[in-house]
Parts: sequence; C-alpha cells; structure tokens
Amino acid sequence: MPKISAIDIYVIAQVKKRREELKLSQEDLSFRLNKSEGYISQFESHKRGKAFSIRMLNDLAKALDCSPKYFMPDQWFE
Repeated sequence: MPKISAIDIYVIAQVKKRREELKLSQEDLSFRLNKSEGYISQFESHKRGKAFSIRMLNDLAKALDCSPKYFMPDQWFE
C-alpha cells in the first residue's frame, strides 16, 4: 500500500473540515462529486494510501463552495 505524505494528510483533513462545516456526510459529498458512495471515505480513512489530485481538489472546491486554496497550507511542509 502506498504511503501518503504529510501534505496529503493535511489536505485531506482540510477537505474533511470543510465538509463538516457544511454538515455534509461523506456520502453527501461523494454524491455531489458524482462518485460512488464510499469514495470520500477511502481518502479520509487513510487506509488505502489515497491522496487527492489537483483536478479533484478543484472539483471538491466547487462541491464545497470554497477556493482550492482553502485546502492548502500557508507554509511548506518538510
């Protein structure tokens, strides 16, 4: 299983934070993205070593009504 980086974990946490701010379930967000019911859980669980692509972050920003910048840190990661 691929290992995800610290920056990927941060971005996933930001997506989850925004999803929860909007009171959306993982399934709700998956539906907004036209993905399978368990799509978001694959990322949030870290079990499959999945990270979001830049294209997916753009789609997530649209679905979560925010800028893609919302998901990025203010500083670089080691």
